[in-house]
Amino acid sequence: MDTMVKKRRKSTLFAIRGDISRRTYTSGVVLVVVIAMLFWSVLSYGDFVNRTFLPTPDQVLRQFAIQLQSSIFWNHVGISIFRVGAGFLLACLLGIPLGIMAGTFRFAEALLVPPTEFIRYMPATAFIPLIMVWAGIGEWAKVIVIFIGCFFQLMLMVADNTRSVSNDLLQTSYTLGANRWQVIERVLIPALLPDLMNTMRLIIGWAWTYLVVAELVAASSGLGFSIMKAQRFLNTDQIFVGIIAIGLLGLLTDRNLLIVTADFSRGWKEGVKCCVL
Repeated sequence: MDTMVKKRRKSTLFAIRGDISRRTYTSGVVLVVVIAMLFWSVLSYGDFVNRTFLPTPDQVLRQFAIQLQSSIFWNHVGISIFRVGAGFLLACLLGIPLGIMAGTFRFAEALLVPPTEFIRYMPATAFIPLIMVWAGIGEWAKVIVIFIGCFFQLMLMVADNTRSVSNDLLQTSYTLGANRWQVIERVLIPALLPDLMNTMRLIIGWAWTYLVVAELVAASSGLGFSIMKAQRFLNTDQIFVGIIAIGLLGLLTDRNLLIVTADFSRGWKEGVKCCVL
């Protein structure tokens, strides 16, 4: 009996897209964290790597506690959140409408997609000299770097999300008497929202990854700046703190968007049920 239960658990665990219990999922997350911490501890405490280059976990934890009590650290956090948020929102304000247009109308696709496909392969760092010439070295220069890193990817992904909406759904709306604008406003956009929110989750992650690059542009504040400043003096524990802080902020924004995404998906499913009934 026990053998059969074990086999069943094993088959469920390695089943393609198989469901697992929340306890099993949590155990996997904890296991990965424990393995990473053990590997880090062995390398640092065992002096396999010089502590100047790889600080011990307790050094990083102490430095994190010190930074949390510093107003300068919170100023860095605040300015970095502003830069990422502004760049991401600007990309959304322009990229989402253009992406919906490109995914809805073929003429818009012809105008927008080919040049965007070309530009998206250009690294955002390559634009920094031009950005400094055009926008100077103020706050907007940092925001524009993040915007460039997000906008072109976002527009193409939104266009794909729009094209993935069932054409039968749109044709049914026409059959029921809706005009073109009503189909876009009341059917296409609501159907698009769950996938759009998932796309925005991916893009906000990219926005955080571009933060350090953006803060190379003559910055005197921000988490990226603090990381680069710590690197000059080989304060690797401060570098770790900056990296971990960016990771935690990125995770926090992702979790918040995930909650919103779940609400949109639930609302869309309930709306479809109502229409069917």
